[in-house]
Amino acid sequence: MKLYRFLTGPDDSSFCHKVTLALDKGWHLFGSPTYAFDAETKTMRCGQAVVKEVDGVDYDPSMKLGEY
Repeated sequence: MKLYRFLTGPDDSSFCHKVTLALDKGWHLFGSPTYAFDAETKTMRCGQAVVKEVDGVDYDPSMKLGEY
């Protein structure tokens, strides 16, 4: 099964650490990162899609994808 996650966060080191942790757990970057202004908080936000192949697991909507 292929898992997909879209990581988001503020434009600071915490976002980089979030993506780095996912890569360290075997996730792979998928597509280009995004960068947008959040008018409500008046801050820049980052986003990055990641994917991971997991064998022997069937998809269930209640899965916590970050645990893989």
